[in-house]
Amino acid sequence: MNPRTGTTSTTSTNGAVSAANAVGTASAACRALAERTGTNARDWYPVFKARYGMLVAFETLAEQRGRGAVATQLFTCCTAVDPIVTAELIPVYADVDADTLAIDPNRFDPKAIADLRAVMLQHTFGLVDELSSAALAERAHAVGALVMEDCAHCVGRMARDERGLPLADISIHSFGVEKMLPTRFGGAVWINPRLAADAPALDRQLRSRLASLPAPDGRLDVVTKLYVNQNRVFSRLGGLGGSLRRTFTRLGWYEPPIADVEQRGGLAYRPFASTAWIDGKAAAALHDLDGNEDSRRAIVGVYRRRLADCAALEIPGVALDGPAQPLLRFPLFAADTATADRLIEASRSVGGYAERWYRPELFPGVTDEHAYGLDRLDRGTVPVSDDLVARALCLPTELSEQRAEAICDALLESLDRH
Repeated sequence: MNPRTGTTSTTSTNGAVSAANAVGTASAACRALAERTGTNARDWYPVFKARYGMLVAFETLAEQRGRGAVATQLFTCCTAVDPIVTAELIPVYADVDADTLAIDPNRFDPKAIADLRAVMLQHTFGLVDELSSAALAERAHAVGALVMEDCAHCVGRMARDERGLPLADISIHSFGVEKMLPTRFGGAVWINPRLAADAPALDRQLRSRLASLPAPDGRLDVVTKLYVNQNRVFSRLGGLGGSLRRTFTRLGWYEPPIADVEQRGGLAYRPFASTAWIDGKAAAALHDLDGNEDSRRAIVGVYRRRLADCAALEIPGVALDGPAQPLLRFPLFAADTATADRLIEASRSVGGYAERWYRPELFPGVTDEHAYGLDRLDRGTVPVSDDLVARALCLPTELSEQRAEAICDALLESLDRH
């Protein structure tokens, strides 16, 4: 897609939406995102995976402004930090607010971070808090740092200021595995049009790079289409399926949600554009997103009604206050790790696939602490993060209200027994 004309490219032989030779209109997914967000489709750029779009942004930032630091958080997935490390920037871990699960602007001092280039605004589980987001953005912009918004869990929703305008300079949206859409692959990067005035060289280079990403090779085009059926087969084969999944991954014929290299501070590929097949799937899912979100809001309402008054559980304030948000997962914090694990098993026993996001930190855990700077981290600066990681569990929101009620029954019964 050409950012100046809002046009898309021809499709290559392997079905890629290559933006390099733009001749038509913006991709279908970008048009759908623009419609949902009240933005211009020319400011949206489709990518093969959101993490690679983030990498392009960080590499461009490093080239334009020099190497430096990016303020991020520990209560997240390792793939949210991999682009920072791969771009040879330094992740600096700020503590989070227990009520928002995002960087706490009241405890964040950007002036204390040397050569701060960007600040991550993460909407964990889809929790969007306008007030804290605005405060964090103000602090970042006061020292000339970019605000990079991670909307992986809330595709099509962005934090906005009092005028209703998006706060972030760059906003990253995912269509990937275990996200809001059933697409498994793809993502999009939105660039705030004000960046052209605030940082014209950065804006120009970033748009140019995103608009000219190469097509994924034919192998990747094939494995993305095989992914759903592969998982069905592997799941039915039990232990043998796990072995086959590892073998297919090693041979390059299965695309894992998180590759081994992505737990070592790297990424599996250079950035790619999206493909025509992914774009079509994403566009269709985005047009159906209202129903998806309405269903999740109803489930969030069940959890709030049944669990909000349970003294043995803590729920982030943003998940409880105001209208129910369409969360990807509903976050809970138990008294301790053992209780959290017991509650996960209780939920799963009635068919609710509860999870332990984000335990361990930088989920599902990293194999090279040095690459992520964890060996240099002063734990005294992240007490809230450490506490939340130890007690975290989250409940599914893509299920029936009857199943959600059964999950609540199981959790409360388990807590009563102990």
